[in-house]
Amino acid sequence: METRPRPDSAALAATVAALQPRAKAELTELVAFRSVADEAQFPKSECEGAANWVADALRAEGFQDVALLDTPDGTQSVYGYLPGPEGAPTVVLYAHYDVQPPLDEDAWLSPPFELTERDGRWYGRGAADCKGGFIMHLTALRALKEHGGVPVGVKMIVEGSEEQGTGGLQDYAEAHPELLTSDAIVIGDAGNFRLGLPTVTATLRGMTLVRVQVDTLEGNLHSGMFGGAAPDALAALIRTLDSLRAPDGSTVVNGLEPEGTWEGLQYPEENFRSDAKVLDGVSLIGAGTVADRLWARPAVTVLGIDCPPVVGATPSVHASARALISLRVPPGMDAAEATKLLRAHLESAVPWNARVTTEQIGQGQPFQADTSSPAYASMAEAMGVAYPGEEMQTAGMGGSIPLCNTLAALYPETEILLIGLSEPEAQIHAVNESVSPEELERLSLAEALFLVNYAESRA
Repeated sequence: METRPRPDSAALAATVAALQPRAKAELTELVAFRSVADEAQFPKSECEGAANWVADALRAEGFQDVALLDTPDGTQSVYGYLPGPEGAPTVVLYAHYDVQPPLDEDAWLSPPFELTERDGRWYGRGAADCKGGFIMHLTALRALKEHGGVPVGVKMIVEGSEEQGTGGLQDYAEAHPELLTSDAIVIGDAGNFRLGLPTVTATLRGMTLVRVQVDTLEGNLHSGMFGGAAPDALAALIRTLDSLRAPDGSTVVNGLEPEGTWEGLQYPEENFRSDAKVLDGVSLIGAGTVADRLWARPAVTVLGIDCPPVVGATPSVHASARALISLRVPPGMDAAEATKLLRAHLESAVPWNARVTTEQIGQGQPFQADTSSPAYASMAEAMGVAYPGEEMQTAGMGGSIPLCNTLAALYPETEILLIGLSEPEAQIHAVNESVSPEELERLSLAEALFLVNYAESRA
């Protein structure tokens, strides 16, 4: 293997710091694309524009074989390859350019698709999740180029539909397993346990999405003439959804084990209440430690209900109602089996012999990393330099990245690490999402140092 002089850590840190204005300018451009991968909400051209922006950025950095990959779900992932020294290991760097919808745009303190600096943070949809992750990768590589070059081969993959859970990249990777063969994979879509505490994510909950519809009448009826005897589909749906929770708020799905425990880094309740912005006097739901509830147990959420809004509602008994339900599944549970149990529970819980149909919309398996691998040692050393005085922590994450399991199955010998910019203050998926520029700088440095360490560990 070709060897290169090891860059000085302080000099590398200074270069990363000097690159931050460029990082902010590019993140501003990328955030401006309203790249929600749902044509019912935003034009497909917004995602296509973001994909082309990413591809152009890779070409400008000398990546070869840059391509827009048409994935089976109708979206595009961006791929590029940056050769490394002869005999060097290959590392995949992952991010996604698609974002969650902005929700209530009026609730944003600044326009969601305009990166805005406020109180020391940069606000905008996707700033942390996960357009900032792509900028983090670019910054790390640029810094290394100024100090002797990138010491590994790099395959960059930037997904176009991660937030929708439609599995386009997973399906594409399974059909083209040679695409992401590598020695290590860095998923830049996780985050630190708290701001300033370097963290790798060791476990991810899987997820299933199920749509349930309840029908009781051929059409809506006047509630004065028929209410009291006519079965109300919306009321039936509400009762069905209520069956998914115990009195303390714990998730209840018949046949699903609810009592997992988390033995690692704990999440103090007072910190969680602050991070989640729980209103004074309102109780948390569930039982066990907060870490148990977030990382080791199933969790159901009603994502939406189709029903008339209060404004403009008429005095009617409703003939039909439906809801979209998310079930997060911890490691050790099979998401496909959890889906079957959730659908069976819903179908059995509907009252009054109402007609019910359920449909699986999306699904992803939980993930558990091997934290004893050499890549983790390389990252721990790198984070110790990037975050002086702090040791790398290992935590779980309640969210899902279904691609991780696909990668683990396709490349069982490959080491997979999860890092990223989504610490609690980032408020990803919510209004006023933001990224800490200090966190972007430190994690860019950590990733650059990791690539150096990992190349040396494989020499």
